[in-house]
Amino acid sequence: MTKITAAITAVGAYTPDYVLTNKILETMVDTNDEWITTRTGIKERRILKEEGAGTSYLAIKAAEDLIAKKNLDPKEIDMVIVATATPDMPVASTAVYTASKIGATNAFAFDLQAACSSFLYGMSVAASYIQSGRYKKVLLIGADKMSSIIDYTDRATCIIFGDGGGAILFEPNEEGLGLQDEYLRSDGVGREFLKIDAGGSILPASEETVKNKQHTVFQDGKTVFKFAVSNMADVSAKIMEDNNLTNEDVQWLVPHQANKRIIDATARRMGVDESKVMVNIQRYGNTTSATLPLCLHDYEKQLKKGDNLIFAAFGGGFTWGAIYLKWAYN
Repeated sequence: MTKITAAITAVGAYTPDYVLTNKILETMVDTNDEWITTRTGIKERRILKEEGAGTSYLAIKAAEDLIAKKNLDPKEIDMVIVATATPDMPVASTAVYTASKIGATNAFAFDLQAACSSFLYGMSVAASYIQSGRYKKVLLIGADKMSSIIDYTDRATCIIFGDGGGAILFEPNEEGLGLQDEYLRSDGVGREFLKIDAGGSILPASEETVKNKQHTVFQDGKTVFKFAVSNMADVSAKIMEDNNLTNEDVQWLVPHQANKRIIDATARRMGVDESKVMVNIQRYGNTTSATLPLCLHDYEKQLKKGDNLIFAAFGGGFTWGAIYLKWAYN
């Protein structure tokens, strides 16, 4: 029997129209373009302004882009996974609503949350379902409306995050293309350093929590940066070592877009030239679950069948990891 692997066969994306530039941020908080650019690499980020629109809006738009490009009948989709840290609402799944709205009436759907590693973890889950042989088309969407959980008076976080959505389709492959290997990690020590205090079961919403601004992201920047730099670089180097890949063998590094300095450190550790690193942080900022598929979307035309891609991410929790994948189409 031929071994079935899970290959990416289509990519879609969506970013909102409104552009929040560093210049605009200068009028909102005590910061400046040079400071933001040198420390993060970010020039602008997109913000979803539509009235009553949440993460599902971004997810639906990204999925519709993929469906149109692939000329795919949504009824053929077996499963929809939405990787997100900002679901539309508690309890009711964002993925379920998304699947219904795109016409994936034969799919079952669920959300997956691992902060900025959500999409990377989602790749592992989606690929496993394909490799089981029970499912033929799994739609994985990464989407986050980060503007909904950011305090725009906190200059430490408001400069970093943006809104966006990206989608990929996994299908069975018998040529040995697709997901080859993964190395995924987590450590609960990180819980205190990147979080939202209130709104969960420990500290339910109250007048007090709203007044104290406990419903927006808190980040201990120095600690998170230190952990991210070492861990993202470590797992990327390890997955290369485990698969006997040299820097020459790797065509592309697809890194989570959290900070340009973290991306550069990861590439250096892998010995990969910056011309092989997907970077779009300057345009979108950190879109959390959407960074990896947005990279694929922006670089799709440069990808060739058989290319070796290393995906790497680091997120709150802490969660992190790397995935080695062979690209399946030109």
